[in-house]
Amino acid sequence: MKYIKRDWKPGDADEWTKEDWITIIISPLCYILLMIGTVLSFLLNVLGFILLAVGIFLTWFMHWVIDPKLKVISSEYEKKQHEYLEKLERNARWEEIHG
Repeated sequence: MKYIKRDWKPGDADEWTKEDWITIIISPLCYILLMIGTVLSFLLNVLGFILLAVGIFLTWFMHWVIDPKLKVISSEYEKKQHEYLEKLERNARWEEIHG
């Protein structure tokens, strides 16, 4: 699907895009379909199995859409956190030595 962006840069991934809106719309639909599909499947209703299958597919699709963006954002925050912890450690050592 060329309409769904799969390659993200950290600055671009932090902005709201159509991928976020797709996920916002699909997410509650997935939960509803999975819940109703599971209940009806336990009752051995054919519609339940169909709804469950559609819910599973939409859940997979939602993760396929948003996961690349979340991975880029997560790795960028981990990098910033690592830099912050190194700076904090250097400041703590400075205070121990000169304090």
